[in-house]
Amino acid sequence: MVIVYLDFDGVLHHYDVYLDQRNRTILRGMGVLFEYASRLESILAPYPDAKIVLSTSWVRVKGFQYATDRLPDGLKSRVIGATWHSKMAADDQLLYWWLNHSTRYDQIVRDVCRRMPDDWLAIDDDVEGWPTEARRHLIACDPVLGLSQPDVRLALEMRLATMAIRR
Repeated sequence: MVIVYLDFDGVLHHYDVYLDQRNRTILRGMGVLFEYASRLESILAPYPDAKIVLSTSWVRVKGFQYATDRLPDGLKSRVIGATWHSKMAADDQLLYWWLNHSTRYDQIVRDVCRRMPDDWLAIDDDVEGWPTEARRHLIACDPVLGLSQPDVRLALEMRLATMAIRR
């Protein structure tokens, strides 16, 4: 199995997203929420076996189903889980680590060790904590431009093609 760890903010739209007083998700930056989701859907189309694990804070803040439901059907059907699970909130030590000490890389690697995929990559604008030897697994996005950048899309397409050849 090949897994794509997917962040939302800074990947599928501008990074500047917040919750208003009524707990609604609001994009403060330019564009619209999930404006690049269809691009990702197209890029993944030749790889029907690629699955998605959500590595976005949307799952912790708004819930897994809410986050998944924001995606177009072609991406939603690929989602097999998330790096965050609501039961983690019941473990004080794990919750403290998650919120105060873990990087996105730490969170993803924890999930990789649990799922043991044949190969994996992460699409994220958070590059903090990624060791040099793990960078081959990261498609780094500019937090403002996300998947709108042609060089990022090309890097993603090339990485997916390389993963497919090795399988």
